[in-house]
Amino acid sequence: MAKSSVKSCLITGCSEGGVGAALAETFAAKGYHVFATARSPSKIPQPLHEASNVTVLALDVTSRESILRVAETVRDHTGGKLDVLLNNAGHGMNMPALDASIDEARKLFDANFFGVLEMIQAFRHMLVNARGVVVNNSSVGAYQPFPFITIYQGSKAALITAGEGWRLELAPLGVRVITLVTGGIATSFLKNLEPVKLPEDSYYTSIKDMIEEQPEHVPMGMKPEIFALDVLRHVEKGSTGKIWIGGGVAIMRPAAWLSPQCLLDMISMWPKPFAKKLADAHKTT
Repeated sequence: MAKSSVKSCLITGCSEGGVGAALAETFAAKGYHVFATARSPSKIPQPLHEASNVTVLALDVTSRESILRVAETVRDHTGGKLDVLLNNAGHGMNMPALDASIDEARKLFDANFFGVLEMIQAFRHMLVNARGVVVNNSSVGAYQPFPFITIYQGSKAALITAGEGWRLELAPLGVRVITLVTGGIATSFLKNLEPVKLPEDSYYTSIKDMIEEQPEHVPMGMKPEIFALDVLRHVEKGSTGKIWIGGGVAIMRPAAWLSPQCLLDMISMWPKPFAKKLADAHKTT
């Protein structure tokens, strides 16, 4: 069992190439005992497997059985406390809303929203015992609409709204809730999106190549290591509520609140060239 003086941190989604791995390395370097989790532990970087203050665990945030199994392991290791629960796991979807599989959309919400809620519920006693902090990784996309990733953005918007409510609910119990409004980070997240598979009767066949290429035009910005250090800083200084962090947020934060929708649409790159090519294609049909 870990000494009570050693702070503990559980991080979901720690596969190599993502921010979860960088967060695990950063919190471990600070002296936390880190529970680094992923659906496939073999994808977690080897240095984390070898670190004496890191416990690597298999965790699927869409499986209640998996969550409860990990919760029991953490409880046994820490004596019933968890200082930091960092909900980072999730996935994206690049697909027109009209063509999206509802089953796949539900799976996305299960991972990006309901999985977060179930993690908080499963670890609630440990968090209250530690007077700990919940950190939920959302996205600047919740405020800035981009075509074809709207289901992903919707899940992140739900997480921000609920996260702010959870902050108020958990504060009287001594638990802080931080919601990261994350901008561009230089990870493999966008590269790992599933290929676009449009049905034969899709209205968007004429711009399929543009839909596929859209993630390539999203600015990556901040290095994961810098992101992780910033998250650690906010955890340790007692921050709560929404924290805007990552590439492009210095522009997007005021734009989201102060700009007219027409300007936000221009930022999203939708009017040109997507809309023109799509409209031209349908003029000929």
